[in-house]
Amino acid sequence: MTTNPRRALVTGASGDIGAAICVALAQTGCFVYAHAHANPPRAQAAIDGIRACGGAGEIVVFDVTDAVATRTAIEGLLESGPIDILVHNAGIHDDAPLAGMADAQWHRVIDVSLHGFFHVTQPLLLSMARSRFGRIVAVSSVAAQLGNRGQANYAAAKSALHGAAKSLAREMASRGITVNVVAPGVIAGRMTQAAFDEVQIKQLVPAGRAGRPEEVAALIDFLCSEAAAYINGQVIGVSGGMV
Repeated sequence: MTTNPRRALVTGASGDIGAAICVALAQTGCFVYAHAHANPPRAQAAIDGIRACGGAGEIVVFDVTDAVATRTAIEGLLESGPIDILVHNAGIHDDAPLAGMADAQWHRVIDVSLHGFFHVTQPLLLSMARSRFGRIVAVSSVAAQLGNRGQANYAAAKSALHGAAKSLAREMASRGITVNVVAPGVIAGRMTQAAFDEVQIKQLVPAGRAGRPEEVAALIDFLCSEAAAYINGQVIGVSGGMV
């Protein structure tokens, strides 16, 4: 066990799930870097809540689709020590039937989820390898496993993370680094409220309810722990039975 707190970077921390992940990791003793791009005040609110409860963290702001900006930001974080944990939660929706989807809709969604994963992960790997410890979790979606109308771009981006994570897990396992994917289903929050009513949720989800961000965060917190060292290269759903 290290005597220093683990340092964790959570991308997309301005969303409901991202904020819950930050809180869960802080509660288990991590120093949390809450990343945001479009909405830093929401990420700051998560950090303020963490500090109010005795935890530690700060926000970092950069665009994960910008390779140079991302590398510069991460190199700045690494000057203070290794980042032990990465949760790549950043992702966006821009839904449309594929027949009517614009090039910009396709590319932007894939840029954030998939290219963002590369931009954030790649600069961290050597320091994790030197430390012989690393936990990487990519947040995907049940849409990547089941498909969803109007979300060919989103499903493509998220399902690509599955192959990337499985491959990276094989590359880095001998260095004490695990790489896993968590695939949430319908999770309560701002996006779900805008897309589904209670009747629709009961029809879609065998459990008959939306999940809570804290339920997703609890799994991710475990996967980032010492106890999860032998769980590697897996895609795990948090979907109330949507399989």
